[in-house]
Amino acid sequence: MKKFTPFLVTVVLLTSSSVYAHHSHSNLDRDHIQQHTGVVTKYSWRMPHVFLQVEGPNPNGDPVVWSIEMMAPTSMIRLGWTKASFVPGDRITWEGARDKDPDRYFTGLLWAEKSDGTRLYGRRNEHTVTPPQPVPSDDFTGLWIRDSRVGFYYAPPEGWPYNDAGKAMVARFDETQNPQFDCENPGPPKSTFLPYPMQISRPAEGTIVLDYELRDQQRVFELGQPVVPGPPSKVGQSRAWMEGDELVVETSNFIADRWGGHTGVDSSEQKHLVERFSLIEDGLTLQIKVTLTDPVYFTEPVVVDYYMKRLPDRELLEPGCTLENARLFIEAGYEKSEDRK
Repeated sequence: MKKFTPFLVTVVLLTSSSVYAHHSHSNLDRDHIQQHTGVVTKYSWRMPHVFLQVEGPNPNGDPVVWSIEMMAPTSMIRLGWTKASFVPGDRITWEGARDKDPDRYFTGLLWAEKSDGTRLYGRRNEHTVTPPQPVPSDDFTGLWIRDSRVGFYYAPPEGWPYNDAGKAMVARFDETQNPQFDCENPGPPKSTFLPYPMQISRPAEGTIVLDYELRDQQRVFELGQPVVPGPPSKVGQSRAWMEGDELVVETSNFIADRWGGHTGVDSSEQKHLVERFSLIEDGLTLQIKVTLTDPVYFTEPVVVDYYMKRLPDRELLEPGCTLENARLFIEAGYEKSEDRK
């Protein structure tokens, strides 16, 4: 058998502090900020992104339906939003970047103000509420989210040791291939790399559970126990053990998974995963060293150093995904008011 030398990936900060996961928002013209007024017809508090749809005039005064895209509910809640922030019939004024297509009525959001003067923001600034400080973890438990030092992933990683099949896959990349456009969620390691919270709990002695917020996905590790054979799945089957203060998880028995390796990187049934979890920075940061092996797409294993920061504890959000919401990024913004009549 050929012996592989793992290919090490160093993660870097790629962009600003706003968290966008579903897609890159490259359709928005950040230099073209507009302010509009209209009446809310729909407020969707669902995965993968929160949306407002508003009837109001375009710059020519013609009545149109504007679509306003925000971040995922888990990000918006940290800005003070709730699923009851808006209701149909609310008259609002908002400001945001306009879509690059001048014939499309689609914007991002800097802020939205209701007729009573209540203003909510689409990104953290001096007006948003400072969140409570998290409690350090000493046993991996708690709510965790991708740390800003990791950056953001809008394309397949460059420099990975792709074989010919992997190179062909990367060459075909298009962000509309994202499985979340079909309300499907990839398994690990991509599920961990997404910028949505992950909750770790220890419901019983020797049991560790990982729950992924906004996704119907759970991983259960029984420390020191052998793997019980079962059918292959997106999350695979794992065996886990402690090496000093480090939690080690080895997983195999996967199914083929679109973007199961990384953004734009599929994974096969031959995927093999080793994750080494350790607490650093006084229990406020979770470091995960991921070794990803998949001979269908790589010439050698890839090692990724990944970091998650501690969040204040709360109940996990469970707003489900709908195909309508998932595809608004592609399909919304071309509707005029008379199309609804």
